[in-house]
Amino acid sequence: MKIIITGGAGFVGARLASKLLQLGALSIAGRAVAPISNIVIAARISAPPDLAQDPRIISETGDLFDQLQSGNSNLLARHRDVAAIFHLAAAVSGECEVNFDLGMRSNYATTHALLESARALQTQPMVFFASSIAVFGTTLHHPFPDEIVDTTLPTPQTSYGIQKLIGEQLMADYARKGFIRARSARLATVSVRSGRPNGAASGFFSGMIREPLNGVRCAIPVSPDIVHSLSSPSKTVEHIIECVRISDDAWGPRSALNLPAVHTTVGEMAQTLRQVAGEQVHSLLDWAIDPAIERIVKGWPTRIASPRARALGMTPNENFKEIVRMHMQENHPDMLS
Repeated sequence: MKIIITGGAGFVGARLASKLLQLGALSIAGRAVAPISNIVIAARISAPPDLAQDPRIISETGDLFDQLQSGNSNLLARHRDVAAIFHLAAAVSGECEVNFDLGMRSNYATTHALLESARALQTQPMVFFASSIAVFGTTLHHPFPDEIVDTTLPTPQTSYGIQKLIGEQLMADYARKGFIRARSARLATVSVRSGRPNGAASGFFSGMIREPLNGVRCAIPVSPDIVHSLSSPSKTVEHIIECVRISDDAWGPRSALNLPAVHTTVGEMAQTLRQVAGEQVHSLLDWAIDPAIERIVKGWPTRIASPRARALGMTPNENFKEIVRMHMQENHPDMLS
């Protein structure tokens, strides 16, 4: 079985590839488990060294939109035997607000090109689309309900959220036509992301934990009472894989589902850091409200419910403390008591 991961050199994509290599085999849509022969990492940068050294990894480096243009050089045409595609590549929220054209090219045009390439295969590959809770937004005319469920009306208030919603609808229609098997899932903010900060408006949800643990000051750009939904990297990868394993009948509607997440306030996140890592680490946090970031974040959903995912057996992290401890166990084991 061959698998393609777009954005596979990124934080979540690389972890997904690593987990799939560890599993060594996968069931798609409830079918018999089959061994994984190759994983194609399609990304702007080469696969990380720990992945690249595995003989099952194929690195396809370059702009994804360019790689998906018609002709014999088309990424999917060169990998016609692909069984499953995990489409994680995207421009992030902050980038899309600053650069509209970048977001439309990376998040809309590239997704459409990927689906057209999958259609041309005529093999009905499984395609997983990483959508986002940013498809939900609040306005004066459409305030958030107490709890946002899978069927809550999406009213995105950012270009990123709109582009992700377009991707969900394209996935549903290509599946309805029988061109692909589709799994669209709305990811909560993944925290804690290791590595360098990215351009996402949600980046501080990781930075406010990651940077102080690294001995670096971090500015929190929103007020402490902001409520948000979060999922650890390992839980997110677990849920992505489970989405692909589930049979078509069990999956149900072609529409996207919400992946499970934990709810917390930014203030509670800061206090959790103090409880787990101590006062000295917590003292490296600074509160510096950025009106542009706060405006974006306040337009995002707060309490996400996941009835479809939970019915399929998916569960969230126990709490945010567990998420912080998981990050420390992986990156700072000496700091855990």
